[in-house]
Amino acid sequence: MKKNITAGFCMFIVMTSALFSLGGKDAGTADGSVKIGIAKIVQHIALDQVEQGVIDVITEAGITASYDLQNANGDVNTAAQIANKYKAEKVDAVVAIATPVAVAMASTIKDIPIIFGTVNDPVGAGLLSTVEHGEGNITGMSDALPIKANISLFKEIAGISTLGYIYTSSEANSVSALAEIEAACDELGLSLITQSITSSSEVKQAAETLAGRVDGVYLTTDNTVFSALPSLVEVFAKAKKPVFSADVTGAMEGGCMIASGFNYYKAGRATGEMVVAVLNGTAPSDIPVRFMTEPADSDLLFDLDAAANCGITIPEQYLNQANMIYQNGSLTSK
Repeated sequence: MKKNITAGFCMFIVMTSALFSLGGKDAGTADGSVKIGIAKIVQHIALDQVEQGVIDVITEAGITASYDLQNANGDVNTAAQIANKYKAEKVDAVVAIATPVAVAMASTIKDIPIIFGTVNDPVGAGLLSTVEHGEGNITGMSDALPIKANISLFKEIAGISTLGYIYTSSEANSVSALAEIEAACDELGLSLITQSITSSSEVKQAAETLAGRVDGVYLTTDNTVFSALPSLVEVFAKAKKPVFSADVTGAMEGGCMIASGFNYYKAGRATGEMVVAVLNGTAPSDIPVRFMTEPADSDLLFDLDAAANCGITIPEQYLNQANMIYQNGSLTSK
């Protein structure tokens, strides 16, 4: 669900500001409709919900739009090809879902608004130099995680002393999260064992490598890992070791003992609101990065089947805080 920008932006913004005054129904084609490119790094339920949230908000705003929906299938080269396609077609706006896609779009497209969604660290990714406002043709929504709080909760409930972390070496958001995880483990007195991967086909093997060496595994919003989540869950269930997911959407079918994170459909809607603002004439440079920090933006799920398999009891105080419980093979929402 990263990394510099330079000074000539002042002149760039002046020269291109007219391009960002798209003006809703006055923008795009002669019939008043707009064409929007929406690209995501991989196909999985969380990113699909971001995409749907964006489209729903644009529709509700009364904007007539057509969409060029693209999936990079986890390949940054494909993401670059999609960026070139959008540039050649001169779409009215680009929505880039996940860090690798956002970086590919920003590297290629300079004169079309780019609104990124679910980029963990837009400054670290080089998309922006600050989160206080967008820059040039770029702004968007960050899915920064409360990593230390998550790991602290995992330690308290599961009693872990050694934490595992699987991440994609080419996903800047996951590499950036690693530094935070290392710091959190150091502060909390936990040992950390990591396993990097390059593609979804390596997820199961990485899980098998870690399962016998750790007390549990923590998953951030790594798109490649989540595209193969069932294989990871299977391995850790067999080892009777708990999984903590920072993506609740991916945990709704069971297997992750704890899942805590923001609601991806709501994140898509937040991203869509920024798209609407740009289509109605607001320059991306005037829109600050949006963070999902309100309590209503987040979900907390406990899988009691997974907990029982691991011999862990979830304290009642935490069950009372959850808005989703998975038990006996089905999900119940409060």
